[in-house]
Amino acid sequence: ESGSEDIDILPNGLAFISSGLKYPGIKSFAPDKPGEIFLMDLNEDNPRAVEMRISRGFDLASFNPHGISTYVD
Repeated sequence: ESGSEDIDILPNGLAFISSGLKYPGIKSFAPDKPGEIFLMDLNEDNPRAVEMRISRGFDLASFNPHGISTYVD
């Protein structure tokens, strides 16, 4: 409902999706909802985005993800 902002796909087929960007001048479909990160396994027959839980103590109210990238070691 708030749209995705960016996606990063790992070599193993896992995709991380940032969602919920609020930016001046861009309509927000969920202005009171914090941003989210979703995980999608593209190896599945019917992949679906699953919301990831974010650790306690993280300021979710101000979470406004703009982009996403991963580091594989």
